Amino acid sequence: MATAERRGITKEERSVIFASSLGTVFEWYDFYLYGSLATIISKQFFSGVNETTAFIFALMAFAAGFAVRPFGAIFFGRIGDLVGRKYTFLVTIIIMGLSTAVVGMLPNYASIGVAAPIILIVMRLLQGLALGGEYGGAATYVAEHSPMGKRGLYTAWIQTTATIGLFISLIVILICRKLTGPNFDVWGWRIPFLLSLIMLAISVYIRTKLNESPVFLKMKAEGTTSKAPLKDAFGKWKNLKVVIFALFGATAGQAVVWYTGQFYALFFMTKILMVEDQAANLLIAAGLAIGTPFFLIFGALSDKIGRKKIILSGCLLAALTFIPLFKALTHYANPAIFEAQKNHPVHVIANQEECHFQFDPIGKTKFTSPCDIAKSTLAKKGVSYINDVAPAGTSTMVTIGSIGNVATFDGTQMAGDEFKAKSKEFDTELTAQLKAAGYPASADPSQINYPMVILILTILVIYVTMVYGPIAAYLVELFPSRIRYTSMSLPYHIGNGWFGGFLPTIAFAMVAMTGNIYYGLWYPIAIAIMTVIVGFFVLPETKDWDLDHHD
Repeated sequence: MATAERRGITKEERSVIFASSLGTVFEWYDFYLYGSLATIISKQFFSGVNETTAFIFALMAFAAGFAVRPFGAIFFGRIGDLVGRKYTFLVTIIIMGLSTAVVGMLPNYASIGVAAPIILIVMRLLQGLALGGEYGGAATYVAEHSPMGKRGLYTAWIQTTATIGLFISLIVILICRKLTGPNFDVWGWRIPFLLSLIMLAISVYIRTKLNESPVFLKMKAEGTTSKAPLKDAFGKWKNLKVVIFALFGATAGQAVVWYTGQFYALFFMTKILMVEDQAANLLIAAGLAIGTPFFLIFGALSDKIGRKKIILSGCLLAALTFIPLFKALTHYANPAIFEAQKNHPVHVIANQEECHFQFDPIGKTKFTSPCDIAKSTLAKKGVSYINDVAPAGTSTMVTIGSIGNVATFDGTQMAGDEFKAKSKEFDTELTAQLKAAGYPASADPSQINYPMVILILTILVIYVTMVYGPIAAYLVELFPSRIRYTSMSLPYHIGNGWFGGFLPTIAFAMVAMTGNIYYGLWYPIAIAIMTVIVGFFVLPETKDWDLDHHD
């Protein structure tokens, strides 16, 4: 091991890392484009369909983004363990790239009718499946080319790709907005999607030049590859229990820390603190730029002191500090909210039986009780409130300090147009009262403490690097080589696709339920603490394990 640690990186290892990382950056870039441009895409492709059809399409689009990733992991993981790592993750990148380019070229609803959203959904499903197969292939391929003592560092390059992909997508969108101006919403949004064709060509060319993983070639020569990877991975308790432990003791906590540090932080700034979108994106980009090198730092450190303790330490630090950090973010990004909350606290007086948990992952569910209308409206404005119990039969009321009261309405029996009109009327009256009490409609750019906001966002990104930097090496080492691709991909994508992917909507529903803008953070805190406990007691340290093991 000492010899492996002293020698420099070989040309082949450098090519493997570069090709795998470039392709994975490109796939994450594609994946994030849809999320970043979802509003424009919805107008282009869903505007002409009826409400029920739009709901179904929105649900499918959401499912493609997160829910189908584990199925891609199973499908491509099996192929990777049967056929080989190289060709499998070559296929995933081609599927991802072509499906993304099709979105950029796809005529909108006004041009081809209902075929437009149908084709869009098919492309999104293909993207989700391909992403489910890409990560396990890239991580396994790099790890199986890495010498003992360098695995954490080399696979950490793969871990930078999601952050770099997000970073590039934000920058490309900002540039395209600048260049196309008012035409961005018309046709300029297509440019970022079409640019993926160039990256696809480069990535495929480089990957075709690579050799198959030496571990897989050895297994093939010895005849020890799995004939039934799914059965061996999930049909035998000896391996299935490791998959389950890896999910709850590693990837679930890693996922919520990652999504909180990057995605929920952006959501919190734009939707809760009302920081202007472009400013929020640039602030997140600054935090990512400063924090990203720490992926490699913690990946290399995991080669020295172990993977598990770094991952679990990141989860624990995040759990202990998320609420103070987000409170500080509020103070430095929108200080006017603090003064308004202190001087004129908002109360929602309602019959609690009318209040529901507003979990709405695709943004299409309507909450029409008087309590739900009051809470969701306040939550969307980023206004904290206190719940007061009112007797049954009492009208729901929003009180704003000593400024005044605003009565809500019951929309349960209203038709769509009537409900929209009443909602607008209620929103207008509530907004006027909040403004009179000093609640800002948006964050004042001149009052934002930019250095402190960037510092807080950088700390959140560093937590991400702690949990995410060593995770690829850890998962690769945890499972036997003959079923490694299949086994590691599933807990990774369930953790990140489900535990992480649903985080913003679960957190927002928790905020709407309680009125506390920080209450949603208890979801990632609880999952992170669970991971610390499960990981500490049931998962082993793997940094010195030999990758060439079949049992």
